[in-house]
This record gives sequence, C-alpha cells and structure tokens, in this order.
Amino acid sequence: METTNTPLPLAGRRALVTGGSRGIGRTVALALAAAGADVAITFSRNTVAAATTVDDITKLGRVGRSYQGSVAIVADVHWQVEAAVRDLGGLDLVVSNAGMSGSGDPVVETDPGELERMLRVHAFGPHHVAQAALPHLRRNDRSDLVFVSSIATDTYPANRAPHSMGKAAVEALARTVAKEERSRGVHVNVVAPGLVATEMGLDFARLSDMDLREREERSPFRHMCTPEEIAEGVLFLVTASYVNDVRLVVDGGTF
Repeated sequence: METTNTPLPLAGRRALVTGGSRGIGRTVALALAAAGADVAITFSRNTVAAATTVDDITKLGRVGRSYQGSVAIVADVHWQVEAAVRDLGGLDLVVSNAGMSGSGDPVVETDPGELERMLRVHAFGPHHVAQAALPHLRRNDRSDLVFVSSIATDTYPANRAPHSMGKAAVEALARTVAKEERSRGVHVNVVAPGLVATEMGLDFARLSDMDLREREERSPFRHMCTPEEIAEGVLFLVTASYVNDVRLVVDGGTF
C-alpha cells in the first residue's frame, strides 16, 4: 500500500498551556504535542503530575517543559512565558486554561477571600498571560491565543458567582484582544466547555449534589464531556485559517 508523509498540522509550532499538569490542560497539551507542537506547561502545585505530563509529551517525540507558579502572580507569569520562549525557541500558540474550583456557596455566604482568589485566577490570570505572551505571538505570521471559559456564562448557575464572574471577565478579555491583535496575525478564540469528566468537574458535581448517572443518561450523547473532546475544539481553533473572535461551546448541545 502506498503511504504518504503528510505533515502534522502543528509541526514546528511552539505552545504554552497554563494549568497543563492535569485535567483539560494536560489533555490539551498532549493533543497539541500529538499534532506536532513542542509544548511547555505551567502548574501551581502538583510536581508529580507536571513531570508525568512532560514525560508523556517527550514520548511523542516533542520538546516538553514545565514551570511552577501561579497565573495570579504577574511575576510568575512573565518568567514562565520567557522560559517557554527560551526553551522552545519561540512561542506561537498559547492556551490559557488554568483554573480552580470554588466552594459552591451562595452569594450571601461567599467568603470575600474566595471571591478575590477566584477572580485573580480566572480574570486577572488570563490578562497576565495575554500581556506577557502577546509580544512574542506578534513575531509570527500566524499565532493563536485560546482562552478556556465555561458555559457558565450562558447558564449562570446558582451558588457559583465567583466562577461565573471570572469566566465572564475572561470572555470580555478575549473579545477585546481578538480585535486588537488580528492585524498582527494573532487568532484569539474561546472554548466554553460544559461539565467535563475531570477531577475539577466532578468536584463541581458533588458540590451541586448532582446525580452523575442521571446526568450521563440525559446528556445528548449519553456521556459526560471528556477532556479529549475539549482538546478537539482547541485543535480546530488553532488550525482553522479564517477563524477569529469565536466562542466555541463544547457541551454536546445540552443548553
């Protein structure tokens, strides 16, 4: 049988995924590597998970790196971006994914400290990432910046105000940056998942007293969304040639 050496769609590209040691971030990082990109990840605490992700990236024949720090801290973000540029030889693809789960309290019971922490990670953090990465992204003919948001900005569920506020902010950021940077070849888009079968997603389900078996049965395709299905959305956005300022909902058509 005749074979062809079709180039991988992301061959030669250099990617940074924030919150890339576990869950959606890890799966996106591995998908980018499988598509040909060298990939650096950031993480906040779990050094073992980060090392495992980097090892899995290198097993795919790509350069893999990890950097510990918080997206909520400006200095951390800037050194992480500079380290990725140094170690990968440049940067032309960034997935802003880092997040955290909240307590699930109603507004009247929400601790002010939690509100501040959630907004620092979900709203300020992506701004820090964009600000640090854009000078490097602008150097390429084609670059991509993808923000991971949530269908919370469609549904605004009860007891999730800090999370929803942060995701609304990141979508406002994405829409703004998409207009500012399109003349420089930077594609800026949003992926908005529904409930995803990750540790964080299952934590949310428990806080919401959700019956997961019932949820799966009434899901459009009879299963909760997987991290791999989110990664498919990211891969579409970073390879589509004429897509910019788009919010891609990945929830199976639930809402």
